[in-house]
Amino acid sequence: MTLATLADVLQPALKGGYAVGGLVTLGWEDMRAYVDAAEAEGLPVILQAGPSCRAHTPLPVLGTMFRNLANRVSVPVVAHLDHGYTFEDCEEALDSGFTSLMFDGSRKPLVQNIDETAKIAEMAHAAGISCEGEIGFVGYSDGENSLGTDPDEAARFARETGVDGMAISVGNVHLQQNKEGGLDEDRIRAIETITDVPLVIHGGSGVPTDQRKRLAQTTKICKFNIGTELRIAFGASLRAALAGDVDSFDRVQILKQVEPDIQTAARRVLRGLAAD
Repeated sequence: MTLATLADVLQPALKGGYAVGGLVTLGWEDMRAYVDAAEAEGLPVILQAGPSCRAHTPLPVLGTMFRNLANRVSVPVVAHLDHGYTFEDCEEALDSGFTSLMFDGSRKPLVQNIDETAKIAEMAHAAGISCEGEIGFVGYSDGENSLGTDPDEAARFARETGVDGMAISVGNVHLQQNKEGGLDEDRIRAIETITDVPLVIHGGSGVPTDQRKRLAQTTKICKFNIGTELRIAFGASLRAALAGDVDSFDRVQILKQVEPDIQTAARRVLRGLAAD
């Protein structure tokens, strides 16, 4: 069993000058590909169950799947709840065997976000697992606008919540399909001077790969969440598999063709965050 907490993988990353990939999962085939990619690269991986994943598969099932996959490999695997919006979400994930809870109170007023995140962190730590919170608001491509993280608020949030990882808004957005943007490095530097908590970037697919690498090695950003980039690879591979055999109908046989491409894409992501 190589099941790990978020703190187990982020603290070495903070000291070692690299970041860990928080790979957003949707089903068994991509989860398995991500874990096999991590094993092939000899790197830790964070398997993330976000709202769309949880809408498709119940948390108790996801917890069992994540733990089963961790048993297959020698590298650390974190079973992470991504964007838990309520205490009940987080409590169910804890009871389902998750080793990390991300509570998202970023839409709430600062004091409420701090108070509720601190309660989740206390619950997580009492159970021997980790907690991630978000300060500022990371928006969505063609959706809600972002609200950049204020460094002074970040310092207070880190100090009063006790989180093991702090997600920040510094030009990143969820669901971005291109890499034409980039992160606000001045804001990142201002935030990292006031805290030693490992920093997290949601919406990492939209960050240029060279900037991801450089920031992983030179800042306190220790986790990049990657989802859209991998889903694009999945979709392209699936379309190619179906086009290659228009009479195919067996789900298992079709996805067997897709999984190696997902593993290759995941290996590229993980390698791109590693130390040289």
